[in-house]
Amino acid sequence: MLTTRLRSAVRAASGTLSHIRAATLCPCEDAIPSTSDSAPVGSAEGFRLYSGTAPLFMRAGGRLDVSAVAAAIEDADGLASIRSEDLVVNRTTTPKPKPALSELLFGRIMTDHMLQAAWNVNTGWSAPSIDPLAPLQLHPAAQVLHYGIECFEGMKAYMGVDGRIRMFRPDKNMDRLARSAQRLNLPDFEKVEYLECIKELLRVERDWLPDKEGFSLYLRPTYIATTPTLGIAPPSAALLYTIISPVGPYFPTGVKPIKLFVDTRHARAWPGGVGDCKVGGNYASTIRPQVQAAALGCQQVLYVLDNGAEGDGIVGESGAMNVFFLWRRKDGKKELVTPPLDGMILPGVTRDTVLSLVRSWSEFEVAERPIRWREIEAAVAENRMLEMFGTGTAVIIQPISTLLKSDGTALTVPFDSAETSRWIDRKPGTTYGAQKEPTTSLAGRLMRTIMDVQYGHTDSPWSVPVS
Repeated sequence: MLTTRLRSAVRAASGTLSHIRAATLCPCEDAIPSTSDSAPVGSAEGFRLYSGTAPLFMRAGGRLDVSAVAAAIEDADGLASIRSEDLVVNRTTTPKPKPALSELLFGRIMTDHMLQAAWNVNTGWSAPSIDPLAPLQLHPAAQVLHYGIECFEGMKAYMGVDGRIRMFRPDKNMDRLARSAQRLNLPDFEKVEYLECIKELLRVERDWLPDKEGFSLYLRPTYIATTPTLGIAPPSAALLYTIISPVGPYFPTGVKPIKLFVDTRHARAWPGGVGDCKVGGNYASTIRPQVQAAALGCQQVLYVLDNGAEGDGIVGESGAMNVFFLWRRKDGKKELVTPPLDGMILPGVTRDTVLSLVRSWSEFEVAERPIRWREIEAAVAENRMLEMFGTGTAVIIQPISTLLKSDGTALTVPFDSAETSRWIDRKPGTTYGAQKEPTTSLAGRLMRTIMDVQYGHTDSPWSVPVS
């Protein structure tokens, strides 16, 4: 099927090849990207559009007849992408009893319904539907089972103080899902339209959302290749679905710091890989190191990519979290630093939120740059390390108090438990204002500030009302 990018580009272009080339069309002298629906026809200015394997429109040289291309697309691609107006809702006739709040362990309980839409190279997208939650029917040769052609997202919905369901920066999750899908050569989908379908799923499942701070609905959009073939090839069939799990507070008895095992043996990501995509393989490979770390009394792993030089490894992520270090540099200036988005780091939504907030406060310097392990050791040894924490959708902010090396050496990172609790227990909506309020817990301050947005205590474009 013609991609949504091509569809939009053709409609928006003013009529010249150069305008559309930047989207998906390839002139003859260029290599054809695997995600493209175009092919050269023999002239440097020629191109051909395809719908599946059938030639759709051809032009050699000169200007494009944009209206003709768009018309051809409409004729051959009546349902090019997911459309929320086509959404069908089939409610369950046997709803499950709602669990007690104390039973809401992360990811264990699912709501009554799921959202799904299927794609086929010959017919395009099916109409999206909300159906009773049920097991998937997959062919044993489905590509997702053999080659891991799968990506997913993690996002949350909250019951706002105004009684409205609210999502936190859902556009960021849709953007990341689309990027992950493109990396796996899964077909494009209309992000805005699919998000509207997700919002309707939330309306259907409204009764599952507890009206209490700390509780939320965790949404898991998932995109899998379902083509029944053992061949390693671009998918010709796929399924995009979303399920929901009601979850409780990550810290039901108060915020507690964790200990990380510093792993220089295993790599979560590597240059040119898929570390910046949310694909299942990135997480499957961390389970064994996680088990080994747990045996040493650590809750998660800090991956340090060893380059062979003692202490010169590059700090990466911590399991399912981005990591931040607050320290004083050797010149005495205070700095918050986190690894850069270099292709090996997942562009976390909470990560971006933290960077945006701290930069808006303009209280100390903020840097995204490669961090050497020796910098961490030096900052701890010289008492310049002030704080360390991880960020993620599930936890929001996770303080870190100890870094355990493979030789048994433990590096202690400061953590002010009382100050962190003071911030988190603060009256909602009364977080940071124009005043400069000293604190020894950036983690606590960030947690309270973000939660105020998520639950609607603070007006912000990041909080998107659903109902």
